[in-house]
Amino acid sequence: MRCVSTDGTMAAQGDVVRDHGRRSEMDQQRMPNLEEMDEQEAHRFLTELFSNLNPQAEYELRHQDYVMEMPQSGERFRGKENMRAFQEARRALRQSGDLDSSSSPPSIRLRRVLVKEGLWVVEGVIDYGGGQVSDLVAIMELRDGKMWRDRWYFAEPFEAPEWRAQWVERMEA
Repeated sequence: MRCVSTDGTMAAQGDVVRDHGRRSEMDQQRMPNLEEMDEQEAHRFLTELFSNLNPQAEYELRHQDYVMEMPQSGERFRGKENMRAFQEARRALRQSGDLDSSSSPPSIRLRRVLVKEGLWVVEGVIDYGGGQVSDLVAIMELRDGKMWRDRWYFAEPFEAPEWRAQWVERMEA
């Protein structure tokens, strides 16, 4: 199963990607079954999804009983309609200038995606702009081929204590 066509456009399972890279209107309406993706396909799929940040496209990928949690802020978004409404409100506030500059659309760079029986573990870096960068881990549970439960964790980088230097090797941040 291919998730992304050779020209970089999203291709769902069963889509016929023609030589010119375009799909018929009926093919474009199909949504991929996320549970059938392997790690490489899931990585490409999420890279494309996070690059576009489209509330409607994300809405179509969410299970009817979708829940997204961010334990560090104590927030839970319940229902795919509620999540889409939040995303649209945030976009409108950003466009009107009612959110500060640190609220520009974040960019997410994925490090890796692990896939196992209806579960994706995603590691990456999220950059909100203005020097605000955090590591992220998202645990995504899938049901009926869609995103069912997400739990997002964020960690700001910090300087390691010098006393540990003799036992560790430095990693790329």
